[in-house]
Amino acid sequence: MASFAEWVLAARPKTLGAAVAPVFTGFFIGSALGSQRVDWRLLGFTLGSTLALQIATNFFNDALDFRQGKDTAARLGPVRITASGAARPETVMIAGWLTLAIAITLSLPLIVARGLPIVLIGIPSLYFCYGYTGGPMPLAYRGLGELFVILFFGLIAVTGSAFVQSGEWMVGGMVGGLQIGCLSTVLIAINNLRDQAEDLQTGKRTLAVRFGQRFAKIEISTLILAGHAFGLYWWKIGLIQGFLLPLACLPAGLFLLLRIWTTAPGPTYNKLLALSGMQLLLFAALLCMALS
Repeated sequence: MASFAEWVLAARPKTLGAAVAPVFTGFFIGSALGSQRVDWRLLGFTLGSTLALQIATNFFNDALDFRQGKDTAARLGPVRITASGAARPETVMIAGWLTLAIAITLSLPLIVARGLPIVLIGIPSLYFCYGYTGGPMPLAYRGLGELFVILFFGLIAVTGSAFVQSGEWMVGGMVGGLQIGCLSTVLIAINNLRDQAEDLQTGKRTLAVRFGQRFAKIEISTLILAGHAFGLYWWKIGLIQGFLLPLACLPAGLFLLLRIWTTAPGPTYNKLLALSGMQLLLFAALLCMALS
């Protein structure tokens, strides 16, 4: 039987920044560009629901990768709760469904406040928590994982959070969504580059498997630089600090690229994943500061 600590690790706390960053970014964009008063209660429900969605996705990924033989003894990343034998896949799947139920419950005040758009955003988000690695066309196994992250942990999460706060759909939300989406996708791209050899053997057709390591490195480089380049929008509309402040974390991104281009994929990439997670959170924090 899995311990509490093992369940905490199964939730993959190091990945939760990908849920926190877009919510706070969207909140500050909605506050800065919108006309309504700040509503901290809605921020809390948005954050709770988004975290629950991320954790549910991680539980499903843990169980489904094991069931489909994608996690093997050659795995370079952290040990999974299902693959290690600490918990049965059925138990981990149930944990995923229960966490989805929590996400739905926490989203109800958002639906009351903002209506049908939250439902339209929420339904595909709920499905793809499972559909990322399950269902008839699992995205992660067909090279669509990066697109999923940019859309759901970038554009949809940030623009949706800005809408919850302001009641308005705004261009700034889309720009912030692209920035956060690019830097969030760096995490999955590094993960896929690290696991390319294993994924090739198990039939997991990520972009790194389809197009090779050089492509994956170019992809990561493009994502990091694009995340900053999109910030020129803030300069254009007069919020110059929205472009300048996040540049403070560019050295971390450049160091990350140096290591990616000079280090062969392997266990050392786990440290690069941690660095990319820190880069995402720092970027989001600096952008929020600039907009506050």
